[in-house]
Amino acid sequence: QLQLLESGGGSVQTGGSLRLSCVASGYTGSNYCMAWFRQAPMKEREGVASINSIHGSTQYADSVKGRFTISQDNTKNTLYLQMNSLKPEDTAMYYCAAETRWLCSLRSNDYRYWGQGTQVTVSS
Repeated sequence: QLQLLESGGGSVQTGGSLRLSCVASGYTGSNYCMAWFRQAPMKEREGVASINSIHGSTQYADSVKGRFTISQDNTKNTLYLQMNSLKPEDTAMYYCAAETRWLCSLRSNDYRYWGQGTQVTVSS
């Protein structure tokens, strides 16, 4: 079965940058939507960005548009999230997710496969 492993989280100051990575292993031969979600304490899980692993179309939450970039390297089975101009409100556990869908979304219920998460903390 598909397994996802995130890395790249850490602590940065406001305005800093981080790049998250998500390595997919196991079954990777289907048409996947890949996405990043985040969840801060006492808040609902929020869809951050998605990408269609076949044709590369992307979708971003309004809160991160212009600051975050989702990308993928299919030869390495790796998903990335480049996060620039970080703000304290970006502090959350960030999760990589995948699903065999043709239409990608930022809805957590649309994704079946999840990583364990990587913590991002942005201090002021």
